[in-house]
Amino acid sequence: MFKNPSLITRITIGKILGLITGICSFFTLVYFLNIENSLFVWGIVIWYTTVGAIVGMFGVYTSHPILKIPMTWWVRGPIIGGWMNFLLTFFIYEQLEIIFVSTFNPESLFSNPFWFTFEGALVGLIIDYFSTRFGGEGQSTCAK
Repeated sequence: MFKNPSLITRITIGKILGLITGICSFFTLVYFLNIENSLFVWGIVIWYTTVGAIVGMFGVYTSHPILKIPMTWWVRGPIIGGWMNFLLTFFIYEQLEIIFVSTFNPESLFSNPFWFTFEGALVGLIIDYFSTRFGGEGQSTCAK
């Protein structure tokens, strides 16, 4: 499975790592932060699984299609993960604000919900590293 580059392998590894991240977020939100909104908590699990699949799928692009600049795994993964969490922050800003303010001091720099974007960039970096390491990258992943 890991010998030949494969898009299916990339997406599978991305989904598995996204699911692991989502499950860790689930337990963190439920047991440490006492979040009782089940739709929010399960939504985060599904969100990170989807982010993993998207990061895995975009491994086909090793250069930007319009700008023609190289996009290695350490550029591509954080951009996709960060962008996805940036968009999610706009939709669930109030819930994230409650979580961040209750976790950190309200006057703290870290109480801003847009730090969720940085978390997405880190998750995207980790997912793209392992997807590239075991699933390959570029056009060779689509050859079969």
